[in-house]
Amino acid sequence: MTKRTGIAVAGNWIIDHVKILDTWPAEGTLANILSEGRGTGGAPYNVAVDLHTLDPSLPIECIGLIGRDSDGEFILGHMRALGCDTRQLRQTRAAPTSYTDVMTVQGTGNRTFFHNRGTNALFSIQHINFDAVRSRIFHLGYLLLLDQLDKSDPEFRTVAARLLCELRKRGIKTSVDVVSEDSRRFERIVNPALPHMDYLILNEIEACRTTGHVPRKGKHLDMAAIKASARELLRRGVHELVCIHMPEGGYVLDAKGREIFQPSLELPRSFIKGSAGAGDAFCAGMLYGIYNRWPIRKCLLLAVCCGAACMSDPTCTAGMRPLKETLALAGEFAFQEPLEV
Repeated sequence: MTKRTGIAVAGNWIIDHVKILDTWPAEGTLANILSEGRGTGGAPYNVAVDLHTLDPSLPIECIGLIGRDSDGEFILGHMRALGCDTRQLRQTRAAPTSYTDVMTVQGTGNRTFFHNRGTNALFSIQHINFDAVRSRIFHLGYLLLLDQLDKSDPEFRTVAARLLCELRKRGIKTSVDVVSEDSRRFERIVNPALPHMDYLILNEIEACRTTGHVPRKGKHLDMAAIKASARELLRRGVHELVCIHMPEGGYVLDAKGREIFQPSLELPRSFIKGSAGAGDAFCAGMLYGIYNRWPIRKCLLLAVCCGAACMSDPTCTAGMRPLKETLALAGEFAFQEPLEV
């Protein structure tokens, strides 16, 4: 294949079952469900929807494993309705489509999550036909939440590292995101994959967990730790750039040593309806800019605007806007105070 077009998204396909409760019940007591709905969840699902909203002409390939159930049919129908390539979005009866019950108390907005790993725990390298991938960029998320890909590999140390290597051998650029979890698994699972990544886009907690730094001093971001983490991730093998996002903004260090910090938008409280999916929205903005070969500063600007747009709705993707409207947020709101890099 001489010409590749589009972005492939692979990994955790999740349905969020959002239920609004009148109260959080004590154990053994009852609460009433006032309303409920179904939303997108997981890196590939959120990023795919966000990319399509930004630019419906962008080719998107969907790769993963979903159930042969109502949630799986919902995802498949949704992606096909958007015009995405779903030939490698495979279905199985071996487990339900991965889902999260999101229990939200109406009066407080407090949320509690009950997650079923479902088919995501079964998604493996055998489910991918590498030679059939047409895209120029392949985005995988999330490491630490894909059981079969997080497993050990005798040659590459993890199966995910083998997967990324197979993609790069075919001339496909690789992008990776990581899930935030409170564990010591980062070094064992993330590090082996670093030499097989072109782009690593993750948040400050994930970056620092991988490198052993502490991202904050109290409530204040430690920019020195962020920069040191980015340098270390590049030293450990990331080929082109490391992008670290945090509530304060986004920071990029590339392989040539260029570094840029883009502050987030200063959003009024009335604008913010939730932060679910904001990291994936930021990632979608970065990927869109990288795909279109924009200067990194412009990629970061779009990324923080995407994160802001996402927060205008409580679901993971319904707040996203078309490209022109998303970038217009930079003219509607001021930026937060820039951090020194």
